[in-house]
Amino acid sequence: MSDADRVVVVSDDPRYDPDRMRDALECRVEAADLSTPDALRANAADADAIVVNVGSTVPESVLADLDLSVVARGAVGLDGVDVAAAADHGVQVVHVPEYCLEEVADHAVGLFTALARGIPAYADRAAAGDWEWEPPYSIERLADCTVGVVSFGPIARRFTDRVSPLVDEVLVANPYVDDAVIRERDAERVGFDALCRRADHLSVHAPLTEETRAMVDADALEALPSHAVVVNTGREGVVDEATLAAALADGSVAAAGLDVLAEEPPAPDHPLAGCDDVLVTPHAGWYSAAAKRDLNDAIAGDLARAFRGEEPRGLVDPDADWL
Repeated sequence: MSDADRVVVVSDDPRYDPDRMRDALECRVEAADLSTPDALRANAADADAIVVNVGSTVPESVLADLDLSVVARGAVGLDGVDVAAAADHGVQVVHVPEYCLEEVADHAVGLFTALARGIPAYADRAAAGDWEWEPPYSIERLADCTVGVVSFGPIARRFTDRVSPLVDEVLVANPYVDDAVIRERDAERVGFDALCRRADHLSVHAPLTEETRAMVDADALEALPSHAVVVNTGREGVVDEATLAAALADGSVAAAGLDVLAEEPPAPDHPLAGCDDVLVTPHAGWYSAAAKRDLNDAIAGDLARAFRGEEPRGLVDPDADWL
């Protein structure tokens, strides 16, 4: 098949630039709704490759129905794509493991430091004409604090590089990374339970797996001190949101910063809707103008390599451990 005859269907999300991909691939590139399995079947029936968004799911049933050669996921993680089933059907899965690492690390630090200093609550008060300095919750000196980091992939490591000069100690919960990688950042590896007992604040960077699902639960939140800030820029579902809302309401933890939610956008009755001391951003941690260009170029480059019979740079090993 010539490149000109290939069909690539891209999720109709503004992060993707079909024109930029079309210029790079020199084939037919269309944007369509790929958010659900039914939409995939309807809109990618003739596709050789699809580019799906973070919220899309590509189960085995869809892979069996479509005649795909490549599934590209515009994200670092892989939750939502049945990678093992793709391998069984001869479909290559690619992602963008080097994309938006700096941006998400910056975003996590921004959420953490803003909340650790009470800045959103102070700003809301000031905007309402309340010029009082009394803290919205207990604010501890950052230089005396311990930060617990959950998972230790490339983003978490960058977060640690940024936050280490601000705090007293960094603890890491991740059983899969070599000790040397953690020690070279002057951090200490501990188990997750010990991390929650010792940390003043928690920053979650974990992918969503059966092992990590709802790992930040009632026991974890209860183990944290009442001045704790909980930040999640990893994956939705790692933090039990209803339990977090309850912990915020009863003062078990002080504040939370979330760039990912189980339901995006959240419904008006979401357990964290209207909660004081919660800073929610619309899954925007990935964004910068450069990151958007990088995303589209990386995907187009890997699709081109796959079409040429070369190994894509972001090719997923179905046997890899993604924690």
